[in-house]
Amino acid sequence: MFFKRAMIQHEEMTPLEMTPFDFVPRTRLIFGRGVLGHLGTVAMEFGKHALIVTDAGIVRTGYAEKARSLLEASGITVTVYDAVRENPTTEDVEACVQVAKSAKIDLFIGLGGGSSLDTAKGANFLLTNGGRMQDYWGHGKASQPLLPMLAIPTTAGTGSEVQSYALIADAITHQKMACGDPKAAPRVALLDPELTDTLPPSVTAITGLDAIVHAVETAVTRKRTSLSLLFAREAFRLLIGNFARVLHLPSDSEARGAMLLGASYAGFAIEYSMLGAAHSMANPLTAHFGVVHGQAVGMMLPSVIHFNALAPEAKDGYKDLLVSSGMASSGISGEEAVERLVAEIVRCLTLAGIPQTLAECGVTEEAIPTLAHEASRQWTAQFNPRSLTVEDFTTLYRNALHF
Repeated sequence: MFFKRAMIQHEEMTPLEMTPFDFVPRTRLIFGRGVLGHLGTVAMEFGKHALIVTDAGIVRTGYAEKARSLLEASGITVTVYDAVRENPTTEDVEACVQVAKSAKIDLFIGLGGGSSLDTAKGANFLLTNGGRMQDYWGHGKASQPLLPMLAIPTTAGTGSEVQSYALIADAITHQKMACGDPKAAPRVALLDPELTDTLPPSVTAITGLDAIVHAVETAVTRKRTSLSLLFAREAFRLLIGNFARVLHLPSDSEARGAMLLGASYAGFAIEYSMLGAAHSMANPLTAHFGVVHGQAVGMMLPSVIHFNALAPEAKDGYKDLLVSSGMASSGISGEEAVERLVAEIVRCLTLAGIPQTLAECGVTEEAIPTLAHEASRQWTAQFNPRSLTVEDFTTLYRNALHF
């Protein structure tokens, strides 16, 4: 009887449930309010001279000075690079490398949003392996070990603190390059919700949207596995369940913690499943029209969901997100689930006070051919559940022009 029951269960399994994976958590997670206080003790395991990579805004909050004090109290020498800019370019990375070389550091500490963490990763590539950032575009191109890195996110958004990729733009072409190597993953991520308490509402909204899109896209990519789906489901549940709460009650510590943890879980999902068309379409919008990344991916996601839902596997994936998060019963149809998910994303855009059409962001019909061509060349496009041509991207941009 047991054998017969086991055979029936096996026959009912979907291919995704048996997708092979090789899971080695490269990043240790330390989560909780006040865990920044562990920084000195943790850092002692990895180096004696740390470079804190951060931005001027974080310096104004006092977090950079607090990190410095904690490190120095543990006997670690500290140098600070605080010139990180949003959407870092190859020039930003090279400037950071020069400071790292002069200081002769042996440990990177990324403190801030995704831009700070990516700048630190990019500088780590060049400091240890030489060359230009363009040499690491792709995966696994670092031949030498990288220095250890600790990541301290101050936004609940990119999930870069648990990823082995740095997103760096070419300063000349503005092409965003995903540069990844397992050796680039932070050794430890300190997730302290207190560091997000001072975020302006607009930043909370934009970064939160980015994390939500990560959860949705990773749930349906071609590369997804049963493991990445665990992270995507839990990320979506935490993020979608606390997005409105954290915007209406910014001082709600539980909501802050849920958003920060959800963003990191979505980052883990990206690490093992990659992203899709919404991200491919967002990068050209940022490069040509200055649309902030989180806003860009959020605006593109409804059209992308409708496009992808024509593939049964993607439609089922979207339904699974709603059901596993408690937003719908298992009896909901795939079509209804898709419409409900789109409505939920639009609701989030409305809560965030973000324009819902590209036209409101200054995008014109004349720009669409260029945007579509560039989107088709983005690395994440290849992982989308449905293949896209330049014509498909053109249609998606047009759909989002006036939505």
